[in-house]
Amino acid sequence: MSLAGFDAARLARHKARKRVNAIALMLSLAAMAFGVFWLIWILVETVRLGIGGLALATFTEMTPAPQAETGGLANAIFGSVLMVGLATFIGTPIGILAGIYLGEYGQKGWLGATTRFINDILLSAPSIVIGLFIYSVVVARFKSFSGWAGVLALSLIVIPVVIRTTENMLGLIPNALREAAYALGTPKWKVITMITLKAARAGVVTGVLLAVARIAGETAPLLFTALSNQFWTSNLGEPMASLPVTIFKFAMSPYENWQKLAWAGVFLITLGVLGLNILARVFFRNKH
Repeated sequence: MSLAGFDAARLARHKARKRVNAIALMLSLAAMAFGVFWLIWILVETVRLGIGGLALATFTEMTPAPQAETGGLANAIFGSVLMVGLATFIGTPIGILAGIYLGEYGQKGWLGATTRFINDILLSAPSIVIGLFIYSVVVARFKSFSGWAGVLALSLIVIPVVIRTTENMLGLIPNALREAAYALGTPKWKVITMITLKAARAGVVTGVLLAVARIAGETAPLLFTALSNQFWTSNLGEPMASLPVTIFKFAMSPYENWQKLAWAGVFLITLGVLGLNILARVFFRNKH
């Protein structure tokens, strides 16, 4: 092949690659625009309909009876905050400890591989399956729905998320830090607590916040466990109201006041989840 022919073939290949690149870029931008369009539409509708249901009574009064003139979501908000907080309190230490084991001790051996496999299954399990499991183990055995059952179901969702995040964050820490500490005679437990875990704390906290954001809007597990309660209660041994379940009930009803409160609850959950996600990403970015 002559030099001119070689240059022409190279130019043709270059143009073909540019066309393929332009098409791939166009398709990527179209897919991004498609997703962003629906996201913005959902957020606009949530804000438009949710703000209309917000009032002082929303935060101070109990869920109303059908067609009642006044009412709010105070008991549902309290129940959600209580159950999500306790589930995070229970699930976070377990998840961090298991993640430390997988990241620092479980790289080899059957126990680490088995634990990682089970955690992957639990991480991808539908939340309704977890709720049904707690129902059969706790609710059916004690013959009563309860806030504690809801806490257990939510904590089982928190644990695998925290495990995966902790293990991944510890895996990003350079081995040079560990080796330098070992060279100075530092025991392994102190290397983990004072060096690797401290270096990865931003990522671990991010994982915890993302886990909280995930369970904040879970409805299916609470339908099988905590169920609901029209009245204020702080007793976790009896049925307890929550925002997701209240939204589910009120949005399906034909009553206008319930539908307004359902949209108000949607707005509050969306605002809380969005705030947690933004906080997690800002915290992670500032620490790295």
